[in-house]
Amino acid sequence: MNQVGKNIKRLRTEKGVTQDEMAEHLSVTRQAVSNWERGTTEPDIDTLEKICAYFDVPMEELIYGAKRNTCISRSVTTGSGNAAKIGVTMGSCLAMIISYSAWHSIGWAILHGFMSWGYVLYYLIKYIWN
Repeated sequence: MNQVGKNIKRLRTEKGVTQDEMAEHLSVTRQAVSNWERGTTEPDIDTLEKICAYFDVPMEELIYGAKRNTCISRSVTTGSGNAAKIGVTMGSCLAMIISYSAWHSIGWAILHGFMSWGYVLYYLIKYIWN
């Protein structure tokens, strides 16, 4: 039995639903539900979405099981990594704009873009605060 089939059977029995009732709600045969649970076949993506809606569970739980809660903490960690990437990108763009405005040279703008926030701070200290 595959993981998806085990999870379908677990959810179905936890909710007290028969294979016939589930099959009727999903507009499939009882044999299809039985085949999923035995691991003979797997539902397609549209049917997986219907099963998730029927049992009111996220797709991750249907595919991986209820024990897969690390996905949430990993996405939070990834979110902070994305914020850092956005910050570096914004610094590079700002450095390129300042550099091109001051020097009117694409070459200098690209070079200063690689320096990112370092060039922005240098420019502010050297030309604005003096």
